[in-house]
Amino acid sequence: MSGVNHPRVAVLALLAVAAAWGSTFFLTKDLLTRMDVADYLALRFLIASVALILVHPPAIARLSRLDRGRAVALGITYGIAQLVQTEGLRHTSASVSGFVTGMYVVFTPLLGAVILRHRIGRWAWVAVILATVGLGVLSLRGFSLGTGELLTLASAGLYALHIIGLGAWSTSRNAFGLSSLQTVVITAVCAIGAIPGGFSAPSTGRDWISVVYMALIAGALALIVQTWAQAHLTPTRAAIAMTMEPVFASAFAVLFGSDSLTWRMLVGGALVVSAMYLVELAPRRKFEAEVQHLAQ
Repeated sequence: MSGVNHPRVAVLALLAVAAAWGSTFFLTKDLLTRMDVADYLALRFLIASVALILVHPPAIARLSRLDRGRAVALGITYGIAQLVQTEGLRHTSASVSGFVTGMYVVFTPLLGAVILRHRIGRWAWVAVILATVGLGVLSLRGFSLGTGELLTLASAGLYALHIIGLGAWSTSRNAFGLSSLQTVVITAVCAIGAIPGGFSAPSTGRDWISVVYMALIAGALALIVQTWAQAHLTPTRAAIAMTMEPVFASAFAVLFGSDSLTWRMLVGGALVVSAMYLVELAPRRKFEAEVQHLAQ
């Protein structure tokens, strides 16, 4: 694929992932009025796991022993983050939850600098600050630090670790296998979370359609694309691209849900988009030298 700008294509791919995640917000909000959180997550990732294994059965077997261990670690991290985030959502508003979860854009460069010991350039920090302010304008309508916020903040840290791990360990060659095994592990983690209350399935055809869509498009396909994209991007750059999720969520809520367009959506969305624009215009060496992928 000579002549292909892999980082630019990877950013566009992550924007597509953020759009897919954003499209699920109003669907999930509606679905969770009739399903338990852990039941929904376990079923969603089970369907995604089966789909990935059926599409390419040898993918997991072809992973090296080291890659399998890494996929298990990534899957456990992501699965716990999902459960902690959704538990936090029970104790706080959706808008505050969205903002606090988006704080992975701050945690990613901080943890990346500590764990991988690489210096973060000033352009990356400017983009991080812009994205954070944009998320705040988009989401916050008052803020107090309680149980829900603390749990959601913990999930943001776990998402940041997941982003760093994918950035360090994923390659174009292992992307599918890594995604498949991660999804199996996420299913197991969420299933364990569903055990205490027992398992219940969707009761209507409409709910099944929602779950299948979120499993295949926002689950299996999104994780494959994210894993491939992060083989070509630094973790901070990837995190900034993924902060577009609440912007897309707001857009879908206005277009297909019951929300109205507000100045907060316009200003907050513009700031997040500005952070994305800065990432693409800033001196490329500042970003590409930020965190190197680890040797396989």
